[in-house]
Amino acid sequence: MGQRGGHGREAEQGLSRARFFVRLVTVLLIVAGAVYDYVTPSTFTGVPLFTAAPLVAAPFFSPRGTLLTGLATVAVVLGVHLRYTRSYDSDAITELVTVATVAVLACVMNRVVRRGSEQLTSVRQIAEAAQRAVLPEPAERIGGLEIAARYEAAQEGAFIGGDLYAVQDTPHGVRLVVGDVRGKGMGAVAAVAVVIGAFREAAEQEATLEAVAQRLERALAREGLRRNGLDEFEGFTTAVLAEIPHGNGLVRVINRGHPEPLLLGGDGALKVLSAPEPALPLGMGDLGTWPDRASETEFPSGATLLLHTDGLSEARDAQGTFYDPAARLAGRMFSGPDPLLAALTAEVRRHTGGGTTDDMALLAVRRP
Repeated sequence: MGQRGGHGREAEQGLSRARFFVRLVTVLLIVAGAVYDYVTPSTFTGVPLFTAAPLVAAPFFSPRGTLLTGLATVAVVLGVHLRYTRSYDSDAITELVTVATVAVLACVMNRVVRRGSEQLTSVRQIAEAAQRAVLPEPAERIGGLEIAARYEAAQEGAFIGGDLYAVQDTPHGVRLVVGDVRGKGMGAVAAVAVVIGAFREAAEQEATLEAVAQRLERALAREGLRRNGLDEFEGFTTAVLAEIPHGNGLVRVINRGHPEPLLLGGDGALKVLSAPEPALPLGMGDLGTWPDRASETEFPSGATLLLHTDGLSEARDAQGTFYDPAARLAGRMFSGPDPLLAALTAEVRRHTGGGTTDDMALLAVRRP
């Protein structure tokens, strides 16, 4: 149910393969340099191969590994000349000094790279802590329902953007929100914090889902005024709000300009929960107002409610074809919400060739 999905595991596996490849290349360069010096006349030199070995090692090896690579390269150069050429003329000394100098520079480079890597790790840890604070991962079971959530960032290494989700058990039932804030950057993150904060408070206090939606509208309007309008605050937010009453096989949905939720039956049947009438996104109340009206649908045992942002439905392949979750999921059955989201994220990565242009938030709720 991890928010980053498979990106973290894939990155670790890729890094492990890269390190093995670099170690192999480093050894091959040293061996190739020794063989070249041995089989060629004395006027030829394997210096380019010998100097390449510590330079290749510098960005990837530990300080100790880089130092050992440099020492091994110098030792091989010494051994080649001592064992096979038996000469230490000016060319041999120049070759030895060149390799030793490059080995020292490789150690310096390694130090610089590691310092930058430590700073990047610190930034990533701060970003991950910010994500947990702003967009905490929901529990696996809430109000008797099975829950799974995923956040897939379009930018590799990013942790949070403008997509959001939240789940809350309240006296009125389990209430959910999935949304997508206009824009990127810190303005979008600020809007995410406002929407989630307002939702958690309103979900607990308001008797109806319509009242929750209006509270979110007012919260975004207040924040927009405080920050001098939408130019300074990314207040335009598409959102779907849902309410699953306790002990009642129903789900109520309000859609504010967001991709339509999907209801997957335990038998593979799929229903698109279309809004009865279009509505403006949250934060655009000054362009027109009309009362929110929740639509009500049966939510039987074994069914799964899937809410998502347009990072899923607007993911494109190389030919520009959109990924259609309704068409892809129709007729399929999953053992739970987490396998459903795992399958979706894997299929989207295959569909897009591994890269998306927009963040993707997924929230799946299953009635056992």
